[in-house]
Amino acid sequence: MSDLNGKTVAIIATDFFEEAELVSPRDALREAGAQVRIYSTKNEPIQAVEGDTQPTQKVEVDGTLDQLDVDTVDAVVVPGGTVNADRMRVEEDARAIVRAVDAAGKPLAVICHGPWLLVSAGLAQGRRLTSYASLADDLRNAGAEWVDEEVVVDENLITSRDPDDLPAFIEAIEKALTERVSA
Repeated sequence: MSDLNGKTVAIIATDFFEEAELVSPRDALREAGAQVRIYSTKNEPIQAVEGDTQPTQKVEVDGTLDQLDVDTVDAVVVPGGTVNADRMRVEEDARAIVRAVDAAGKPLAVICHGPWLLVSAGLAQGRRLTSYASLADDLRNAGAEWVDEEVVVDENLITSRDPDDLPAFIEAIEKALTERVSA
């Protein structure tokens, strides 16, 4: 496990996110010492699901997307869940966040259906990435090189396919955070 003391990670999500894709990175990064904050479209707990359809727990949020100052975080994580990802991709604040994180060269970790946000933010073009298999055509059509691998790291962008890939996804996030020299 990495020592992430002094690191701050933001997770952006809304209702119907895939539970494991938010909770597992949140808990692992906190266990490694990072401060992890969750931002959403509203200041109320957000609904988790399993397998896109089965509601599970509600997760408390720390603020709204418009309150997230990218300059104060070391990385951003975007979980999947079909409904969550579809809603996030049309949120201008979410698109602005991922654009700012990418422009700053900070780790941007996106899993499952989350790469739809990369497409809508104009960040897929020319990038090598992965996602849930059903997004392959969308990502290729947006100019990305889509590959079927458990985790893909393209500069600061980290992508994974689904909850089965969470161990590799979390390891890649921790590695990116420990290797990145704070500016």
